[in-house]
Amino acid sequence: MLIVDSHLDLAYNAIEFNRDLRQTVHSIRQGEADMTGKGRGSGTVSLPALRDGNIGLCFATTHCRVESQEGKFPGVRTQDIAYAKAQGEVAYYQALQQQGLLRQVGDIESLDAHLRDWNERPQEAPIGFVLSMEGADPVLSPEQLPQWWEQGLRTISLVHYGVSTYAHGTQAPGGLLPAARPLLEQIEKLGLILDASHMADGTFWETLDIYQGPLIATHNCCRALVPHDRQFTDDQIHAIAERRGVIGVAFDAWMLSPGWDKSQPDNSRTQLATVVDHMDHICQLTGSTAHAAIGTDLDGGYGREQSPCDLDTIADLQKIPELLLQRGYSTADVSALMHGNWIDLLRRAWAA
Repeated sequence: MLIVDSHLDLAYNAIEFNRDLRQTVHSIRQGEADMTGKGRGSGTVSLPALRDGNIGLCFATTHCRVESQEGKFPGVRTQDIAYAKAQGEVAYYQALQQQGLLRQVGDIESLDAHLRDWNERPQEAPIGFVLSMEGADPVLSPEQLPQWWEQGLRTISLVHYGVSTYAHGTQAPGGLLPAARPLLEQIEKLGLILDASHMADGTFWETLDIYQGPLIATHNCCRALVPHDRQFTDDQIHAIAERRGVIGVAFDAWMLSPGWDKSQPDNSRTQLATVVDHMDHICQLTGSTAHAAIGTDLDGGYGREQSPCDLDTIADLQKIPELLLQRGYSTADVSALMHGNWIDLLRRAWAA
């Protein structure tokens, strides 16, 4: 079954981890076997693994955070540096496109053409990607945002961990900063899709009062199942559903299972079925299968040790359809959850 994954840090892994994503996952692991550090030797994502898993379209991020709260949330010193590093990640995607490995998708025509091509020749067609920005620090001003649009940026979030140039985010309670309103107005004017991931609760609700465009969450889980401000409350899930938004459920073990101990990480209680628990919670809460989807965030600074224990590589996403069928979801429901909801949302956003 075709899968759309709404959050993969491909460029980050290539540039910051020095990984050749053209290799198999197991080759990358072998090359890191003697390395220490979080996620080393245990990655799950590469271009061959995406193809093996029939993940024909993903939202691929560009990301660089400005340091927040006196080093509590590390990052670069200034926005100009964030801009330069994020542009380097865009250049990486351009290089893979020139090699015929990736294909950028940014409007209905390119989306439909890519899906036709992938359906006809899934072993040869480039992997499609939607360019996404995680945290808006690389945007120097609202006036600069059209440049990013011309480069193909189609989804953007305001903030990551801590306090960004524009808003308060995960583990930094608060709301929008003065620079946020003009940025949100420009995001809506251009037709960018706003990603609510990582917003502090105050930021989330203040944003919804200002921004009326397409709203999604590329990688989130449910606070009812795992209490932490990184997860959405039921009220937030309802609010996104009321905007016809979609939530990609993340695969980060600490977001999936309560009681995660960073000093003694243990993912043995976290399985792909746990991911389905969060997808099911969204569906039951909203009374619909139209608002849940896949947004793995695999290799988002971690590896197998912090992923579901029954996942070896991202190709194992193909195990999820059967888990959903076992929960009583129909084949049509499963198709919507695995790819249809994201494709429908993109078509609606780009038709506006």
